[in-house]
Amino acid sequence: MLARLKPDPIPKIFPVPEYLATGRLLEVYNATKQGLNVPWMGVVSMSFAHYPNFYDKLWSSLAPIASTAPFVDACAELRAVAEAQALQLRPSPLGEELVKRGYAPEELNDIRACIEIFSAGNMPYVLMATLARLQLEGHDLGAGRPAGPRVGAPPFPDRPALMQLHHADPSTRAIFDDVMKTLGLPLVNTDYRAFARWPSYFALAWADLKRAVEGPGYADAVLATHDTVVNLARSLPNPAALPPSALIEAAERDAPLAEVLSVVRLFQWLLPGLIVNVGFMQEQLKAA
Repeated sequence: MLARLKPDPIPKIFPVPEYLATGRLLEVYNATKQGLNVPWMGVVSMSFAHYPNFYDKLWSSLAPIASTAPFVDACAELRAVAEAQALQLRPSPLGEELVKRGYAPEELNDIRACIEIFSAGNMPYVLMATLARLQLEGHDLGAGRPAGPRVGAPPFPDRPALMQLHHADPSTRAIFDDVMKTLGLPLVNTDYRAFARWPSYFALAWADLKRAVEGPGYADAVLATHDTVVNLARSLPNPAALPPSALIEAAERDAPLAEVLSVVRLFQWLLPGLIVNVGFMQEQLKAA
């Protein structure tokens, strides 16, 4: 089993925003979103793209299986596990309180729809980070079985609007700072910046999630989710038959291997927690 490992020290990350991507990188960004059926480039993939040879090689190995039945099934299984683990943390139902604060049913549905984007879309990114770590650490995934036909998917929704750090007023910025401190992160994930479009909701949801993060059972829930994603990543076909040496060589054309590996480990460490957290926030509004 691949141990859950938080790099120490935390590496600096340099995400390449979509609006700065040109040429080959823009092609890879568009192919990533299309292949993973997601409306946004995650911070994980934009941070990997700071190392263009590495990211291009990584995507070339992932592209043949993205949107195929084994990959889609792995995403569904991972989501089910993460949400089951989140449920054990006893999320508080927030719907009644939000209605008291003036939220209309349509507004609650908008929040649910935003959460759903990340509930579904985070799963392929977790698998991407895990496959990258496995190969950079020398794990040979083998040629595996054929990937099989691609699975049709509905058009993905519009890219969610984000509350960037420089958009936030002092109260929301304080919550962002608390998110980073509590979760031990050097960044605010896209998910939280999307949810912060509704500041009073986000403050209430984060207070309840923080209780769970700091309470008993959270570390075990995240570890169980991490172990599941590692097993699922190992089980995927590898029709590109990319050997670890090829990805390592690509990474070394961009930066020292230790630097690239540290960034990959950071995201492979944090993403299992993120999908548990989003599952928790989804459950908060289920009964509303």
